[in-house]
Amino acid sequence: MSALENPVLLAQIGAAHGVKGEVRVKAFGDPEALGDYGSLWAEDGRKFKIVRMRPSKTVLVVKFKGVNSRNDAEALNGLELFVGRSALPDDIEDDEFYITDLIGCDVMDEGGAHIGTVMNVADFGAGDLLEISPHLPEGGLGGEHWYLPFTQANVQDVDLEKHAVTICKPCEVSERDPD
Repeated sequence: MSALENPVLLAQIGAAHGVKGEVRVKAFGDPEALGDYGSLWAEDGRKFKIVRMRPSKTVLVVKFKGVNSRNDAEALNGLELFVGRSALPDDIEDDEFYITDLIGCDVMDEGGAHIGTVMNVADFGAGDLLEISPHLPEGGLGGEHWYLPFTQANVQDVDLEKHAVTICKPCEVSERDPD
């Protein structure tokens, strides 16, 4: 992806839709804004320009320039699409964050102790979850990852300058008994 500086994952192409080269696309963010970023890029350097798109249930149906047959569309299944960070708007709401900014943040408890690192932000259908890898007492990360709902009740503060997230660990999340 040499054409992009600071690539941000925006979408993933799914199955072909019909016989004229359209594909289903899952957008990671506002689906209606996908066409606002100009060209989208694949990791292998290929550039994709959206000709048209329309919503269809939980995905978008997209026609890309140069993808004109079902075979062309099927060859794109699973392909991730990126834009450069500079293409994203800077004027997002105070309580909104780009997932890429959260990944790698230190996870701190209310007392300021480092308890882990955000490895991913997942959404299995019920809202965003922070996937956290625990901080080991001897240093480093390891152990079994755990998920924390990304809600105001659980996430007290996100400080992107310090690259840290302060959480209030819910009662139901606790250390596992090794026995």
